[in-house]
Amino acid sequence: MSSSTSSSDPPAAWRRFFGLAAGSAAAFVAAIYGFIVVVDPWGMLPLSLPFDRVTVTSNQRFSYPMLALSPRFDSAVFGTSTSRLLRPDALNPAFDARFANLAMNDATTFEVSSLLRVFLRAHPEPKVVVIGLDARWCVTGDSYEKLTPRPFPTWMYERSRWRGYAEMFNLYAAQEAGKEFGVLTGLKKPDMGRDGYTRFVPPESQYDPVRVAEHMKEWNAVTPGGARSGPPDTWRFPTLEILRDDLSLLPPATRKVLFFPPYNHRMLPLPDTEGEVVLNECKRRVADLARPLANAVVVDFLLPSPITAVDDNYWDGLHYRTFIGDRIALDLTAAGKGESSTDYRVLFLSATDQKLP
Repeated sequence: MSSSTSSSDPPAAWRRFFGLAAGSAAAFVAAIYGFIVVVDPWGMLPLSLPFDRVTVTSNQRFSYPMLALSPRFDSAVFGTSTSRLLRPDALNPAFDARFANLAMNDATTFEVSSLLRVFLRAHPEPKVVVIGLDARWCVTGDSYEKLTPRPFPTWMYERSRWRGYAEMFNLYAAQEAGKEFGVLTGLKKPDMGRDGYTRFVPPESQYDPVRVAEHMKEWNAVTPGGARSGPPDTWRFPTLEILRDDLSLLPPATRKVLFFPPYNHRMLPLPDTEGEVVLNECKRRVADLARPLANAVVVDFLLPSPITAVDDNYWDGLHYRTFIGDRIALDLTAAGKGESSTDYRVLFLSATDQKLP
């Protein structure tokens, strides 16, 4: 009897041990998950508590939907990193608006369009929408790059975001919740702007023209990719079809500012090359898209100019210095008033735009 009891005790003890361990693990996981959804680092859950959140995630695809929904803004910038250096503090007085800069590093046209639509759901009558059109918008053929290797949280861009409760159950969300909690409690200083603007290039005090000049030698003229045959007016520009659909969502009163950012002169295609032909046709198509619109202007900085000709205006072939970003902000306002400049060329301007302040 004694021997039989003793032989059955170890299995029972192990069952109790594993039960306690599993229960403790489940409680720990539940606590972590509860922490994530309460902090809600991206402010995108349907039952999100009204904390004063800031952007903490370097991948703007996660950070910017929250800003796109914010009522603090009535205007926004969209595009890639070549538009990220437009400071809202410079745009706001120039356009008499409240801007968020929602341009994302290496953003595809699909990602730009998705974020723009989130913004429009929260701001059906925005004051100003600025869209930077890189060479990526000029790809030809029947296909284009939809996503990059950077993760894209599709659920944040949907009308219903309840799926987010399942999507937040991961270590990445826990990490970002910890960062957000640190900012909310004052344990960590925010390192990103509340309006989407964050200077991602080095500080001006570190600018070294000699080093930049050497680095510039690595950059070459751009030629948009894609299949094409026949004359340029027969080519298909698939991403401009996305742009057309997005522009159709903007109300007439919204100021629509489309611009081709200024690449360094080394990136500009040489005359009579394939790259120049593709870009020129792309620019013509964008101007045509704007013609039926009220309060629209299309501005071309992607040309030889006092900006693009000077290497000291740039950190590399694509990214200009912050003072050039402020100069572009003023140029965009001037272009919308019909003013000319050697910095840019106005490809199209709605007649009504010339009456605006």
